[in-house]
Amino acid sequence: MRELRAAVAVAAPGARLPSTRALVQRHRVSPLTVQQALRVLAGEGLIESRPGAGTFVRARRPAKAADFGWQTAALRAPQVRARPMSTAVRSAGDDVVAWHSGYPARELLPERLVRAALTRATRADPGLLRPPVAGLPELQAWFARELADATPAGLTPPLPGDVIVLPGSQSGLSSIFRALVSRDRPLVVESPTYWGAMRAAAQVGVDLVPVPSGPAGPDPDELARAFAESGARVFYAQPNFANPTGAQWAPDVADRVLDVVREHGAFLVEDDWAHDFGIDAAARPLAAHDDAGHVVYLRSLTKSVAPGLRVAAVVARGPARERILAERAADAVYVSGLLQAAALDVVTQPGWTTHLRGLRHQLRERRDLLLSSLREHVPQADVEHVPAGGLNLWARLPGETDVGRLAGECERRGLLLGPGDEWFPAEPSAPYVRLNFSGPDPAGFPRGAAILADALVAALAG
Repeated sequence: MRELRAAVAVAAPGARLPSTRALVQRHRVSPLTVQQALRVLAGEGLIESRPGAGTFVRARRPAKAADFGWQTAALRAPQVRARPMSTAVRSAGDDVVAWHSGYPARELLPERLVRAALTRATRADPGLLRPPVAGLPELQAWFARELADATPAGLTPPLPGDVIVLPGSQSGLSSIFRALVSRDRPLVVESPTYWGAMRAAAQVGVDLVPVPSGPAGPDPDELARAFAESGARVFYAQPNFANPTGAQWAPDVADRVLDVVREHGAFLVEDDWAHDFGIDAAARPLAAHDDAGHVVYLRSLTKSVAPGLRVAAVVARGPARERILAERAADAVYVSGLLQAAALDVVTQPGWTTHLRGLRHQLRERRDLLLSSLREHVPQADVEHVPAGGLNLWARLPGETDVGRLAGECERRGLLLGPGDEWFPAEPSAPYVRLNFSGPDPAGFPRGAAILADALVAALAG
């Protein structure tokens, strides 16, 4: 795709492209791949097909630049400066090694279950009727039961009425931060942490207070100090298979963190995004060990079921739950009943459990293949912690590495990765990159590692 786009860019208007057969032979790809590439270029207006004649480069007419200067005066200065979008949301061509994305490859999704569920959902009432604001009762009950199954004896498990269904966890974070923190107030976060949470906080106008977090979790004493010095009453964290590091909190750290949160009369917003991505260990939700409303629990099905089914839920108790629900209702009155019904159908099928078992093995194979590829080709990339779950490796590079320059060098050579700077709420503690091992074409991992090695040499020679 990249070579074809470059050829079209330098070709004269009206030039005829080689035939599909010639392109297949030249680039050693399938006819389907060539046809898809040509459709993309045609959709971008770069080429045109003439029946019976062939495919030609379109003449480029210089477009008159629109003047949007009037909007500057109408909009005034923004109230908050939002963080830029992460590399993780970029699209990648078929000819690159993609380690940057935050989503699993298509072959890791329960596609058969999803297609069947969508078909059934279109024939049922939820696709036609307005669902309750808090979500379909059956889906609320499923989320509550998932957490209740992990609740120890003696504690009160969550009820379906504690659950609010969300159109994905990203919008849920914005609602939670608005409801529990509010503008110009402090929010304690792990460092590094999920870039999307930092972006949601920036949009709400929340001030971030970073606390360093390692493979076993944050230091509870540092968390206590952050609460005391900042006056914060909310801590956002990922106790299980954190993005980007893959860390899972040790049980004693989790207990001590909960104690600190309770002592300060605070909330812990637990983002359990990777609940379904355990490899060598299962997720251990902290919310299962709290029945006093200190833990606000967020769980998403978007990555594990399908990106097109943006369904998540927040479990909260007491007034916090009512405030979050009010924020959600103001933003979007309800989540599509069709999507809720389809997501519920998928996770309640017997095939869902079978899929998760197979997924665990596939993720382990990909993780270990990427690790071995890095060790062979890029011994300078230090993966300090092999994650027991999640989708990513977090690799530390030599101290003098310019991560931005490295990412550019990698992209020029055909590798997309996540510059670690994007996951730090303040200055990075060291140069890191995030590498997603759940992306497409694991056979390309060794090639990607070789590219990273060459790009690292070039970046350091700088």
